[in-house]
Amino acid sequence: MILEFEKIRTDLEDMRRRLKDVGEGLHIDHMQEELEELREEQNAEGFWDNLDRSTHVTRKIKQLEDKIAHYEGLNSQCDDIEVMMELAEEADDSSMVSEVIDMMTKLTAETEALQLETLMRGPYDDRDAVLSLHAGAGGTEAQDWTSMLYRMYTRYCEHMGFTVKLLDILDGDEAGLKSVTFEVSGDHVYGFLRGEKGVHRLVRISPFDSNARRHTSFASLDVAPLLEEDDGEIEVDMKYVRVDTYHSSGAGGQNVNKTSSAVRMTYVKDDVTIVVACQTERDQVQNRATCLKMLKSKLLEIREREREQQMADIKGEMKKIEWGSQIRSYVFQPYTMVKDHRTGYETGAIDDVMNGALDGFTVAYLKMQ
Repeated sequence: MILEFEKIRTDLEDMRRRLKDVGEGLHIDHMQEELEELREEQNAEGFWDNLDRSTHVTRKIKQLEDKIAHYEGLNSQCDDIEVMMELAEEADDSSMVSEVIDMMTKLTAETEALQLETLMRGPYDDRDAVLSLHAGAGGTEAQDWTSMLYRMYTRYCEHMGFTVKLLDILDGDEAGLKSVTFEVSGDHVYGFLRGEKGVHRLVRISPFDSNARRHTSFASLDVAPLLEEDDGEIEVDMKYVRVDTYHSSGAGGQNVNKTSSAVRMTYVKDDVTIVVACQTERDQVQNRATCLKMLKSKLLEIREREREQQMADIKGEMKKIEWGSQIRSYVFQPYTMVKDHRTGYETGAIDDVMNGALDGFTVAYLKMQ
């Protein structure tokens, strides 16, 4: 017992140093100052008169409180482990060793997860995001692949505790999906998912080929950060926007397929063309508001890429959804492997990946950045 506890105490000191680095990386002191300022604003007279602002502030307060409490909780766990070892030594109770080891394992995992957020230094990494999947070269195969990726990302979001809201969907001709757009909300959604933007390549024996030949399919994923409702950072000049309404497709309901409630916005200015659509809200007004929100997000993404002088690379990635442009390959046959071509990270556990186990890829991308 003494030898085990000596090792754990050494690991615990290392953990305390890591937590101190994490606190500095997350700017915990700044978070606490910001929290106090927002609480003062919340208690000010007339705060609730502006619904958008009050909603934003209340949500931000909750995020900061949770983050600070999580960080302080990890430090408290260090103290609890220390106390547990002292009690075990006083009572000469070796049965507590396994419990201390379990506590240490949990603390290590939670610290590593929190440490990831120190790698998220982008100005929009703490925002929600809009994701759009589009089938590329490969016909029905590609459309089926797009639906598989949609399932993979929804499973990943469930694993991360994110909320997914479907915005627009277009079924494939025979199977799968031609495209799907969905909103993801949660803690640091854009930070975790921005590295997924690009072309995803699938190699497998086609279930649609009677000769059981191996096929290669492609689908692209676009990821854009969502702006807050009261954020005036991006303004859309509506003279460059064409608005079309149409009947929603889907499972029916009072309005679906009966009224032109679905909205599509096409933005064309210079060499930039952006198309967004929404058909899942209750009426046309709500769908228009969601489309405008999505359009602002995509314009923000383009502006940020231009600012970083990477726009040419991004267009190159997204322009052709075919050979030579993929960021990641998923091979089902003749062997199983998923490999990210930017970071070099790979795994043979393809079933786990398709069920949403993307942590290794997101961590490798954040570390590379």
